[in-house]
Amino acid sequence: MIAKVIATVGGIGRVPRLPGTVASVVGVGLAWWLSPHPAMQIAGCLAVTALGFWSAGPASRAMGVKDPPAVVIDEVAGMMISLVLLPATWKIYLAGFLLFRFLDIFKPGPIRRLECLPGGVGIMADDLLAGVVTNLLLRLAGLF
Repeated sequence: MIAKVIATVGGIGRVPRLPGTVASVVGVGLAWWLSPHPAMQIAGCLAVTALGFWSAGPASRAMGVKDPPAVVIDEVAGMMISLVLLPATWKIYLAGFLLFRFLDIFKPGPIRRLECLPGGVGIMADDLLAGVVTNLLLRLAGLF
């Protein structure tokens, strides 16, 4: 089923340990690769997000779990959003990675509430908000 392949990012979600972290590293790599071209970086974020909304629900139903750990396209999308249109420096990308993983794991405030949305929307929404919050916090930190 193609939705499972996409939702697990080609099987990355099936790594035995820390699949969300591994997928986040993929998101960092994609963000860095696209960073010289801001329009492509935005298009990449939109494409991965759209693929996530399309695939996460059917994949989770096929796996018989509401939010299976193997579905990691949400981490890739959220990580890419965390870094979109920010300077591609190792310090910013490392800070973005650490902050995104913190928000994704602990899910403070409204991030946790989005998990309750049904199907693929719930799988994707919390990571997308974690990405937006990460991006905004990095921009705010850049002002100081």
